[in-house]
Parts: sequence; structure tokens; C-alpha cells
Amino acid sequence: MSQLKDIYTIKDVEILISTMNRDSLDFLMPMFPFLHFSEFSILIVNQSQNEIFLTSDYFNIRVINSSDKGLSKSRNLALENALGKILVIADDDVVYQEGFLVRIINAYNKFPEAAVINFCAINSRGILVKKYPLKSKSNLNIFDIFNASSIEMTLNKAILNASKVEFDVNFGLGGIFEMGEEAIFLFDLKRKNKQLVFESHVIVKHEGLTTSSKKDIIERYYIQGALFTRIFKNNYIFGIIIKLVFDLKQNKLRFNNIKTALKSAHQGHLSLKPYKKYK
Repeated sequence: MSQLKDIYTIKDVEILISTMNRDSLDFLMPMFPFLHFSEFSILIVNQSQNEIFLTSDYFNIRVINSSDKGLSKSRNLALENALGKILVIADDDVVYQEGFLVRIINAYNKFPEAAVINFCAINSRGILVKKYPLKSKSNLNIFDIFNASSIEMTLNKAILNASKVEFDVNFGLGGIFEMGEEAIFLFDLKRKNKQLVFESHVIVKHEGLTTSSKKDIIERYYIQGALFTRIFKNNYIFGIIIKLVFDLKQNKLRFNNIKTALKSAHQGHLSLKPYKKYK
């Protein structure tokens, strides 16, 4: 009996990079230390309000210069103009690991119906940046979704296009609420019964702090109040309680700050209403 041919190959992968104020492709060199960046299919969205333009002389490296502001707007512009069958969400300060394309393609040939497959990231010491599931998961749960970061995400373009899901521009850096866009994006797909997968393979290195780790309690829970309202509507308080318990266990929150956190979350809940109709 002949073996089934793989559905996807590495030529089907396109890397979508969001960046700002670039006038040279030199920033790509440290992102791909094992091979010249021109060997990859890349789409760059360069946001700039200062008439700083980026150009490319490489056929397989495309550039879109945009005067818009906001990470989610950048992601959506990239998704709209992407040509690859499998898309890799990227920031401009990550470092891809040798063999990452093979790992991605193997995962999509294993899960051809997946809308999203998330992978692992490490820091410069080679240590996982967070606690990940030990094994592959074919259906992400709520906690998996809230644990996801955009640089771990890869997408099936055809399934994504059919779902008509995009990043919520009210969330993410440069938006009204500066984090949470990944969770909203994944929850919107899950509501449409799209398969969300996790593969326990490392594809990328990243050293920077997450957006949430840079926020104080008041700002963080204000955004969380809006985020959980966007996802859970008027049942947002259940999400906040889960977040409180998690932060207490992780020593990210003290008991004497719970009242402040709840007050900020409620203000965030109220503040979302003028900006977004609940889906």
C-alpha cells in the first residue's frame, strides 16, 4: 500500500513580520542566524508615521509600508495580503531555530484541519519561556488559550479566510487595551468550532518581557476587565476570579491588592462598551 503524500511542504510557509520605522532589511539577519533571510518567504508590515519607508530587492520578501498604528492592525494587514498556505506570526525581535519550518510543516501534515497550531519558545539560555503542556494537544482549552503568545502561533490561511476571524484592533500594542489580542483571536476561532492545536516543539527564541509583565496591577486588571468582557460578555467576572487565583498562586498578586484589582477590572469592563459590540 502506497504512503499518502504530505499535504504541505516548506514552500507553503510564509512568515508575517510586524515592525515599525524600518528603512533597511538588516534587522532580519539576527532573526535567521542559520540561513540568509532571502531563503525564506516573508511578508513585512512596516508601520511608520514619519515617512520612513522600507523596500526589498528580493522576490520572496515583500514589504507593506503603512501609516496605521497598532499591532493588531499590522497583523490584520499581513493576513489580508499573505500568499502562503501556512502563516507564521512574527515580531521583529525573535530568533528562529534551525529546522523550524520542518517542525511546522510536519505538524500541519499531522493536523491538516487545524486552523492554528501553537509551538514553544525558549529564551537565550535555551530554557522554555513558560510552562507548556508536555505533549501535543489536538484541542486547546481555556487555560491553553490564555497562555498563548503570538510568536508561538502559526495559521492555516484557507481555514482562517473561511472563518472570517481577524485580530480585534481594540486590543494589542498601540490599541485601546494594550494586550489580549491573541486570546480574543483564538477564542473567536474556537467559537466557530475551528481546531486549535499545540505541538511541543520549539520553533523560536525570544528574550523580551511580555506586555503583561510590564504593567502594574491597576493597568493590568483594567485591561483584563475589558478582555474578559470581550470574551465572556457579562460573565466576565468568572474570568477575573480565575485570573486572581492564578496570580495569587504565582505570587504576582498579594491578598491586600485584591480589592484594587477587582475595582480596576470593573472599570475595564465598563470601558469596553463604547468601543466594541459583543460577538
